[in-house]
Amino acid sequence: MDTILPEGPPETPPAGKSRSLLKHIIISNTEPRLRAGWRLLVHAIVHNLLLLVITLPAILPALLLGIAPDNIYLSQIISLLATTSSVCLARRYLDRRPIASLGMDLSSRTITDLIGGFFIAGFSMGIIFLIEISAGWIDIEFLAWEQETIPAVYRNMQGASNLIPLLHGLASTFSWLFLFTLVGWNEELLFRGYRLQALSDGLTPFWGVLLSSVWFCAAHWLNPHASWSSSLGILLAGLFLAFSFYRSGQLWLPVGLHIGWNFFQGVVFGFPVSGLTTFRLIHTNLTGPVLWTGGDFGPEAGLALLPAVATGSALVYLITRHRQTRRRDSG
Repeated sequence: MDTILPEGPPETPPAGKSRSLLKHIIISNTEPRLRAGWRLLVHAIVHNLLLLVITLPAILPALLLGIAPDNIYLSQIISLLATTSSVCLARRYLDRRPIASLGMDLSSRTITDLIGGFFIAGFSMGIIFLIEISAGWIDIEFLAWEQETIPAVYRNMQGASNLIPLLHGLASTFSWLFLFTLVGWNEELLFRGYRLQALSDGLTPFWGVLLSSVWFCAAHWLNPHASWSSSLGILLAGLFLAFSFYRSGQLWLPVGLHIGWNFFQGVVFGFPVSGLTTFRLIHTNLTGPVLWTGGDFGPEAGLALLPAVATGSALVYLITRHRQTRRRDSG
């Protein structure tokens, strides 16, 4: 004879379903961590809070040292601290993954990718320079080591030799290289590192690449001389950098490309860098059509960008053709 157990308390489906739905919306189905969208939101909040927390105490010492609060070097150092810290915290405690899994494995390829990306970008930017100078769209006015480009404090020194312009040029070149290294690291760790991969985890690699590139484009909307054409160019640059990440499986190649792109664009060939003026080894005057040259924003806003990105993409493909495709870490 079967035993009949007494009925338990009545079920409460609405409350149970509500809790289950809420958990489904917030928590990943595959493991106990937030869904990708929530991780991105929390990271963005932490990143902005760290920027604020680090900036406020940095202003007073900067003023005491005679450094303007909006100094580009100071802002990039602050960004370095905030971006690196926020990504490390998010990767460890939100994603539950080691920081190296973002594509920062140290191996024999690390230096190769950094240097290779740097010079691929230089070659690509050289194509833009050759196109524009061949078309008569660039007038070279003078070179950085000529006396008139040296600050007056040097020109007025008695017995100043030709060595001073050279030393001044070298110091300026390496200081801008240092700055662009910070920019390359900060932006690649943020956009191709954390954001692209979180979006790819929650959606697909296609949407991760596209949306992170749009986000990268939006980050440049407030740059001087920005326009619809510069937005399209920055979007294309974001896609190019994402392509290099997936081809190499590591962040080092896009970091090298980013550093080299800015350095050769501004310092070596004398173009504006996304609307910003830098120290230039070659002082030029752009006379060609803005549609092609990008005008005051720089090559990213012009059609001359297209052959440069095409060449860079082909070179990236060639140097990564024997590597395995990066597998997506879904969740």
